[in-house]
Amino acid sequence: MEVKEPQLYKVLLHNDDYTTMEFVISILEKIFHKSSNDAAQIMLNVHNEGVGIAGVYTKEICETKISVVHHLAKKNEFPLRCSMETV
Repeated sequence: MEVKEPQLYKVLLHNDDYTTMEFVISILEKIFHKSSNDAAQIMLNVHNEGVGIAGVYTKEICETKISVVHHLAKKNEFPLRCSMETV
């Protein structure tokens, strides 16, 4: 019997004109466990390219992380959007 690896997905953060860079870095450090340097680089990708990859996970983990990000963004009155797509 062959064991299949689970499908992996990318969590994407999308740029907007209102969410602060500091908040995005905080999300990347706290929710995605990125180092300060990695978080800053991803935040710059989001800012400059319009989107950045926060991490790669299984579907369930992606859905949970996206839900947490949206909850924290709403709580802090930011329109930060997250999405996921297959790797």
